Amino acid sequence: MIYVLAALLPPLGLLLNGQPFSAIFNVVLIVLCLLFGLIFPVLLLVPSAHALIAVHMRREDRRHREVVEAIRRHGPPPGYQR
Repeated sequence: MIYVLAALLPPLGLLLNGQPFSAIFNVVLIVLCLLFGLIFPVLLLVPSAHALIAVHMRREDRRHREVVEAIRRHGPPPGYQR
């Protein structure tokens, strides 16, 4: 659901994902892309793409931290070879 929100309302999606600095940057990006989007319409997609990539990277970082913490707590998985 956060991906839909990030695609349709990028700053709000980033804020709800816990990324306030990315949300501020996204608002600046929206203003710039609205100005230059009159000449190059594809630029209007840049803020949404930024928000989607930022949300995805944050979720992957969380997942990575959880796996590392589980390995620290319980040891490597069975059959792990160094």
